[in-house]
Amino acid sequence: MRGLRDRLVVGIGNAGANEHAMRIGLIAPPWLPVPPPAYGGTEAVIDNLARGLRARGHDITLFSLGESTCPVDTASLYELACEPIGASIPEAAHVLAGYEELRNAGVDLIHDHTMLGPLLGAPHARVPVVATNHGPFTAAARRLYTRSAEHAAIVAISHSQARSAGTVPISAVIHHGIDLEQYRPGSGTGGYALFVGRMCADKGVHHAVRVAKRAGRELVIATKIREPAERAYFEEAVRPLLGPDDAPPVEQPLPRRLELFREAEVLLNPIRWPEPFGLVMAEALGSGTPVLAFPNGAAPEIVADGETGFLCADEEEMGIAVDKLASIERPLCRSSAERHFSLHRMAADHERLYTELLEHSPRRRC
Repeated sequence: MRGLRDRLVVGIGNAGANEHAMRIGLIAPPWLPVPPPAYGGTEAVIDNLARGLRARGHDITLFSLGESTCPVDTASLYELACEPIGASIPEAAHVLAGYEELRNAGVDLIHDHTMLGPLLGAPHARVPVVATNHGPFTAAARRLYTRSAEHAAIVAISHSQARSAGTVPISAVIHHGIDLEQYRPGSGTGGYALFVGRMCADKGVHHAVRVAKRAGRELVIATKIREPAERAYFEEAVRPLLGPDDAPPVEQPLPRRLELFREAEVLLNPIRWPEPFGLVMAEALGSGTPVLAFPNGAAPEIVADGETGFLCADEEEMGIAVDKLASIERPLCRSSAERHFSLHRMAADHERLYTELLEHSPRRRC
């Protein structure tokens, strides 16, 4: 197992001495490095949280993959990403090693972002454990998190997600935050609409293509299209809608995505499922880009209808909304992201939760 590795902190710097500083251990899933090189919403959030907490003066240890480049102390069992995503044996080995490493590191609290970790490691952690569910509260997930809640404080990432938790006790609802030093406001003069997300029916890529064509807009599709199901959906539902002059969908690295967000006229997000958060909407707003979304999942918590975009009932309404974008002021989109979706706000919210748990937990520190 690879031990702690000191890294140079870049981007946000340190906050200096903090008399209330905590030693916080974070456990990331073993599927992608932190931060991810391309697609990876959960890993991007963990990277932001680690850097935000470090900036507030806390001592952070991240248990992730050896190839992770998050600028905090890191440790790992696996050097490279485990495949296939969701395989239980590699995840179980990863989280057990993570809890052992963090106990040995003497952390005050563990924040687990995996599914199996709170079940396998939290009962033996000897310190308070926080577990964030980054996915939907399906029937199976509710069963797992009900048991995990016996040993961990469960965090939901939106009120919509929390409402679907059933009897799972939710200790806090904390929206994601983004690094607004990276997501800078742009002019929106690129002359295109933008879609960012996985190539799947739930993300509504086919809706985005039809809306853009009806509105007479070029659509740039930045998408993850690696899995067999993603390729099958593209071939069956999206490719037939594209013309010979349409740019092919491409998975874009972060620097290119930042440019696309800044210059896009609008982000189209016609999600067809109750998405627990929807990080791309916050990323667009941080870039000053308005969002058109179907009002599913957390979209109404992110998009202020008529102010930072429009919540649309269907394709027809979204197509009409494209012609109403002149009424949306890009500086308002940016200011909304600054108020509600900053890395620093997310870190502060978690800090409050950690402090409360440490003050009231019967568990001793390592």
